[in-house]
This record gives sequence, structure tokens and C-alpha cells, in this order.
Amino acid sequence: MPASLNLITTSGFADYALLDCGAGRKLERFGKIIVDRPEPQALWQPRLAKADWAKAAAVFSASGEDDEKGKWRIDKAVPESWPVKIALAAPPASSPLPSGRGGREATGEGAPEITMLCKLAGLWHLGLFPEQHPHWQWMLDHLASINSETPRVLNLFGYTGAASLLAAKAGAEVTHVDASKKAIAWGKENQTASKLDAAKIRWLLDDASKFVAREVRRGKTYHMILVDPPKFGRGPEGEVWDLFTHLPALLNDCAKLLGPSQAAMVLTVYAIRASALAFDQLMRDTLSARHGTFDCGELAIVAQSGPAVPTSLFVRWTSQP
Repeated sequence: MPASLNLITTSGFADYALLDCGAGRKLERFGKIIVDRPEPQALWQPRLAKADWAKAAAVFSASGEDDEKGKWRIDKAVPESWPVKIALAAPPASSPLPSGRGGREATGEGAPEITMLCKLAGLWHLGLFPEQHPHWQWMLDHLASINSETPRVLNLFGYTGAASLLAAKAGAEVTHVDASKKAIAWGKENQTASKLDAAKIRWLLDDASKFVAREVRRGKTYHMILVDPPKFGRGPEGEVWDLFTHLPALLNDCAKLLGPSQAAMVLTVYAIRASALAFDQLMRDTLSARHGTFDCGELAIVAQSGPAVPTSLFVRWTSQP
């Protein structure tokens, strides 16, 4: 029976807001900096006046149909990097963290918070995908339910490390894998900015498929696996990644790395012409031997002016006894 698709939205958080969107653009605030970036799916007209859009400090002008080819136009002073704080709700009181785990929840200091350093780093990306905020909360709620041992988290295609830092702040042991040396270095900067230098994070410059295959041979397991692959990419040694060609095999190996109990996995895909239903059915096929619950659909960010911008497709799975 086909899955019911779920729309998960976020209106942002204190240091991030989608101010307006439309006519193929989106106006956003990251910390104190307002930027104007391409958004092909914003087919409607903007709600705010041109004067409001003119407040953007930087505007990314795309080249042709490819949003990732173009350049930034700096209209107001923008620092080389600037902080954006991400705070999440504390885990449910009914799911206490095990004693002895690190992180603010374990010490009763409240909800976890990290600092990400945003940059106008060549492409239109700024080092942070705010639409992932609901996934981060879902991850922390799951980690808080693990009472038997220190949670182990595997973050594949981990980019600049928001999920890795939040998991580490919650006391998890994190393995962060990315094929970009620049992204790994950026993630370590974020670790320092978040005052988490002592956190248990392994930053690995590696090809995700090769790494996961080695972990399977080593007999490793994880309580949480995050998979956020690009449409196309290359590994550190020139390995080619194609989402539609290589994702099934990667997920098959990831399934072997999921712990026997209290395990969960989330797949997020973006910038592709596909349906969430396709990836839901792939995940169900991959995990057909496991008892668990599935949730699939789209992530979207709701603008302060009203409309919502769809950003990515997702499938989440949680094990059952």
C-alpha cells in the first residue's frame, strides 16, 4: 500500500528566518545578515515590497539554469564569517539520558545549543541548511530514549556538521563523514565556535560508500544514521557518486550498520526531479527484514510573509522491538 506523504515545516529559529520568497528567489536572514538567493520552486510572486528585498547584504546571481553557477554581489558589508546559533528543545522528561553522558541535557543545563559559522563561500550555500531543524530535533529525541549505552551516530555526507555537533552536545559518540576537505575544516571551525573541542566526534575525509562498506566488514553498529547525499559528487580520490545509481547499495550497507535495537535512520534528498514515494519504497525494501515505523514526505520552510518553500524529500525509519 502506498505511503501517506507527510509535510514537515519549520518557521525557522531565533537566528534564522525566511523573510519572503517568490519569482524564483528567497530572502533570508542568517543571524544578522540578510541574503537574497535563487529558489526555482518559488513560482508565486513575492509578498514584501522591493524596499524590503533591497535590505539584503548579498545577492547571489545564478548563471543559466544551474543555481550553483554564478556569483555573489555584495551590496553591504559582510564579514568573512559570522555566527548563527541553533537551539533545540530539551528531550522529553519521560526519556532521560543515561547518567554519565556528556552534553547539557545530561547535566540538567537545558536545551542543546550550537554555533555555526556562515560564509559566502563561493556557491550560493552558506554552510547551513535550516530546513533540517525538524530532523535535528527528531534525532535528539531518539538519542534521549537510548538508556542502555552511549549512543553512536553516523553522519554521512555530513557537510559542515550541524547534526554532528548537536548529537555530540547531547552526549553521543559521532562519526562524521564527508568527501570535501573544505567541509571537514569548516565543521571543525564550527566545533570550536560551539565550544565542543572535547566532544567525541571523528571527522573523516572519506568516500561514504567505501567507508560504510568497511564498517560493515568491521562489524560496527550505530543507533542513528543520517544520510544526506547530493545528486552528483566526487569522493576525495575522485570516486563518482550518482544518487540514482549508488544510493540503493549504500542504503543496503547502512541497514547492516543499524544496531539490533533502539536504531533509527533518516534519508534526505534534494535538488532532484523525483518523488518522496520513490525513496520511501526504496527504504522499505532495504529494511524489509526489520520491524519498524516509516515516515516520508517533504521538508519545507514557511516564510514570515506566508508561503512555504519546499526544500527536500525525506524518509525516516525507527526500529521497533
